[in-house]
Amino acid sequence: MAFWTILRAAFGYFFLIFIVRIVGRRPGKQLTPFEFVLIFYLGGLTLTGMVGGEVSLTNAVCQILTVAMCHYGLARIRQRSDRLAEILDGTPLMLLEGNTWRALTMQRTRITDNDVMAMARDQGLKTLDEIDTATLERNGEISIIPKEQED
Repeated sequence: MAFWTILRAAFGYFFLIFIVRIVGRRPGKQLTPFEFVLIFYLGGLTLTGMVGGEVSLTNAVCQILTVAMCHYGLARIRQRSDRLAEILDGTPLMLLEGNTWRALTMQRTRITDNDVMAMARDQGLKTLDEIDTATLERNGEISIIPKEQED
């Protein structure tokens, strides 16, 4: 009985990581209501699949410990393997370089030039001419590097 509980919890954890990796990344500040609903809905569905008809404190503890151990183990493996970290977290993606938008990259990541410019405005940059590069980082944040000021 506990074996199946642990197996379902581990499967649910790894399956959610796989699905979130496929769905893609967007900056945390830029998650749409649809994306928030998707994340919570997937979590709820996974929980339902893990718990099923076996609702007990023992099962809950087993599942929580299993997910925690899976997360800890995956984090340790990611620390030791750059290749696995790249697969799980992705690589930084250039969105803008030298006033040229990387249209294909932006289309694949579902980020618009307005998203990038909003981040730029947060840093006090008002126009495209003030930006040297914009990069979508592995953690989903957009890094904006301003152009050097000419004296």
